Amino acid sequence: MFLKVQLPWNVIIPAENLDAKGLMLQRSIVVRLLEDFASKKATKDLGYYLAVTTLENIGEGKVRQHTGDVLFPVVFSGITFKIFRGEILEGVVHKVLKHGVFMRCGPIEHIYLSYMKMPDYRYVPGENPVFLNDKMSKIEKDAVVRFIVIGTKWLEAEREFQALPTGSMIVSFGAIDIPGGLSS
Repeated sequence: MFLKVQLPWNVIIPAENLDAKGLMLQRSIVVRLLEDFASKKATKDLGYYLAVTTLENIGEGKVRQHTGDVLFPVVFSGITFKIFRGEILEGVVHKVLKHGVFMRCGPIEHIYLSYMKMPDYRYVPGENPVFLNDKMSKIEKDAVVRFIVIGTKWLEAEREFQALPTGSMIVSFGAIDIPGGLSS
């Protein structure tokens, strides 16, 4: 789930941000690194970028000929979030549809639990649709669901992951066991 990583990165500092004092330069490098890191979002191998924890090294800057900007190679430590097949996680339901529910888990927005993985539940349409079982347990918007990841998919264009969970789950609003599922 959470990974500690050490990454090399190239930080470009515009010429107007350079000064004779090292403190302003170091600050500019850190600020630019954080901006670049946040905009990258995720990679297939490392998952979602969450935080820069330590700036390990700032290499020697190289002036770019046409712009006068300076490229600094840096190495930093950080935290990423990546899900793996077989992992047990919790997600929050954010959309209930006739054919299943979508959940969020950390930065992952697209975890789809199909109605076929919830055999004891039936869909109840309405203004606030839910999945309901004979014991009156509900899977509804904002319910917390525990699941096992059975598959993940990396979407390069969106730079995000999708995941498929098992039907084995426990909803935090009263423990629910689906046959063949997890027990708390």
